[in-house]
Parts: sequence; structure tokens; C-alpha cells
Amino acid sequence: MRAWVLLSAVLWYLAGVGWQRSSIITKEGFVYGKVGRPGTSRINITKTGKLLVKDFLEPLSGLYTCTLSYKTVKAETQEEKTVKQRYDFMLFAYREPDYAYQIAVRFTTKSCVGKYNDLLFKVLKKILNNLISDLSCHIIEPSYKCHFVKIPKHGLTHELFIAFQVNPFAPRWKGTCNESVDCEDTTNHNILQARDRIEEFFRRQAYIFKHDFKKTLPAMHFVDHSFHIMRMDSCRPGFGKNEGLHSNCASCCVVCSPGTFSPDVDVTCQTCVSTRIYGAKTCP
Repeated sequence: MRAWVLLSAVLWYLAGVGWQRSSIITKEGFVYGKVGRPGTSRINITKTGKLLVKDFLEPLSGLYTCTLSYKTVKAETQEEKTVKQRYDFMLFAYREPDYAYQIAVRFTTKSCVGKYNDLLFKVLKKILNNLISDLSCHIIEPSYKCHFVKIPKHGLTHELFIAFQVNPFAPRWKGTCNESVDCEDTTNHNILQARDRIEEFFRRQAYIFKHDFKKTLPAMHFVDHSFHIMRMDSCRPGFGKNEGLHSNCASCCVVCSPGTFSPDVDVTCQTCVSTRIYGAKTCP
């Protein structure tokens, strides 16, 4: 018995009642294409039967059905028989999370009272912002507190505990994206560079104080080995993480399914029974 695949696969997009349809899908919910001849400029079917979709957007998420039709022919009788096979699968738009970094450092100080602590804090913020401004990154949520710290062989000393976040979305950050649709590769690349620059800055501070001030340290200086950094992931509005539902891509920001939404840069989609679309940013 021999078999041939005739014509092309017909790809059905089933977008439940009331769900948003994309402009690349017909009113009946079909997407047509032949091998080597795309159904639209964004959808194509390869010779091996793969469905290729360019610029896959949130509304294209959902249940897809692929129906393959072919005929079998008996060599003895030339009897033809049409065979159809159906494959259902779910497609979800996803993106890499946006990175930010939470950093904590410590500086010695003479006293927890006085204007010099504020001055050091302001100067440090300015230096760090200038260090990463060309990467469209900036320092946000800076804060500091002064505490007494007991150090072996040195007794009690005053230290400033400084914390801040390095964020990739400084004003006019979209100008670095060129023609990229979502810009995640650019922003994540820039934030990694910003992280490295800041880490190198504090490493040099430790080196300078250790080698240039061998005996007498200034009253206010960076505390060696006090640099701590932690990566913080966030998802764009309409996306969130769901390790239970998407265990094969637990770190990905996946489009919020109907019945959920995400209005901000949180990492989870919230419940909203009235949403009927993928990627909802509001709860009507």
C-alpha cells in the first residue's frame, strides 16, 4: 500500500466565542496556506508540515487544530481511500522576563547624625546614574539607614546600609530599541552591562581604600565585601509566570489566559472572570 500527501494542511484556529481574533485569521476562524506559499505575510507552512508564524502576538494564543488529509491507494485494485488526521495543540505567546537588580552596600561613617550622610548618599546616586546613563538604565528606589555595628577588635562603629535598584527603563529607553518589537533583548543586555559596571565601581573602591590608604582610612569609605546583588524578574503587562501551567518554561513570562489579567510589571496574572482574551491588561 502506498500513500501520498495531497495538497496542503488546513490550519484551524479555534478562538472561543467572544475572544479577540487576529487580522491574519479569516472570519470563519481558518488560516490557509500551501507548501511554499504563505497564507499571509506572517504565516507559512514548510515542506515538512511545520506552521511558522512571524511576530506572534498575544491574540494569536489559543487552541489550534491541524487537519491533515491524504489518500491511500491499493496497488492491486487502485481503490482510493481518503484519510484525515486531526491534531489539537495550544500555543501561547511568551517573552523573557525583564531584568532588574537589587543592590545593597555599606559605608562607614563617623556618626548617624549630621548632613554628611545625606551628602554621601546624593553623590553616590549621581555617580552611579552617570555611570549607566548611556545604557538607558537608572537607579530607582534608593534608600539608606544608619546602624551601630559591632566589629571584632574594633568595637562599635557606625555604618550606612545603602540599598537601590538598577532598572533598565530610564526616560526615553525606547530609543535604544531601534526597530525591535518588544526590545527585551536590548534592555536585558543593557541591564547586564549596567550591573557589571556598578560591580566594578565598588570593586575599585575596595581596591583604592586597601592600597592607597594603607594606614589611615577616611571616616567615610566603602566596606569591603559588603556588595550584595540579587536579580529581580518582572513581566510586562498582560504577561505572568505560572510554573504549574507552564512547567516547561517556568522562568518565562507567558501571556495571561482568558479569565486572568496583569495590569503592571508583576510576575503573576490575577483572576478576572470577565476577561475573554489573551494578554488582558485590565479587568473590565
